[in-house]
Amino acid sequence: MITVVGSLNMDLVVEAVKRPVQGETLLGTSFSTFPGGKGSNQAVAAARLGGNVNFVGSVGLDSFGKELQDHLIKEGIRIDYINVDSVQLTGVANIILAEGDNSIIVVPGANFSLSPSHVQKVNEVLSKSKMVIIQLEILPETVERVLELCQEHKVPVLLNPAPAASCTKKMIDMATYVTPNETECVEIFGGYSDEILKKYPNKLIVTLGETGAAYYDGAEIVQVSGCKTSVVDTTGAGDTFNGAFGFAISGGYAIKEAVQFANAAASLSVEKLGAQQGMPSLADVKRRLANSN
Repeated sequence: MITVVGSLNMDLVVEAVKRPVQGETLLGTSFSTFPGGKGSNQAVAAARLGGNVNFVGSVGLDSFGKELQDHLIKEGIRIDYINVDSVQLTGVANIILAEGDNSIIVVPGANFSLSPSHVQKVNEVLSKSKMVIIQLEILPETVERVLELCQEHKVPVLLNPAPAASCTKKMIDMATYVTPNETECVEIFGGYSDEILKKYPNKLIVTLGETGAAYYDGAEIVQVSGCKTSVVDTTGAGDTFNGAFGFAISGGYAIKEAVQFANAAASLSVEKLGAQQGMPSLADVKRRLANSN
């Protein structure tokens, strides 16, 4: 069983030829809404692969909150541990797709209503989990409480330290796996280098986009190549990597094989618009891996 603790957002996606500069108004080419939030994305990624997934999070009483919960149910994810806040609105992410990349502004809303006391109430489900996946779009004190509880129960935790500004040394120390991208690694550790990887053997796994990912196995730096893909939308690629990596590790994969599996899943996810639209099935990932060899 995998338990994901994290954010639920509705993604409001605008496509345009270019990004507006300050004070400029542009006509976009399309507008769409998609279920999102790093927590939701990672839960869906793991569930699509066949994971038995619980979700711990918070939404508002508004229509977005209901839609997001219904979506998780449809994906086969249990929502018994979602808090419904009567004051705060459900979180949203405003996403601009332009010039082959994305720019995102997140409004946390009810995600910041997920408190350490709420997490305490789900202590039992955390204790029974084979893997807990968590990110930083919820309160830092809530993240730290989850890590403390999991440490008490000796449950492995995959920490995706995004947004990086919320990451603390305490979180890094308590997590089993830490998966920043290269930019986040620089913000958290002051740089990205072999020396930094060597400080966290078999723990710090840095994702490098289409290049793949890297970590230190205690003897050498391991560079795991990415898979060739046709990029439509990179939103959610990192979340797909994390959901897939957590799924693979909880299923008994060694770290290198889990990273290869996650790279393949992420390469598939970018081939469709929206964070979750392209998240693959287990069969999809196995085919991509077979064709990459």
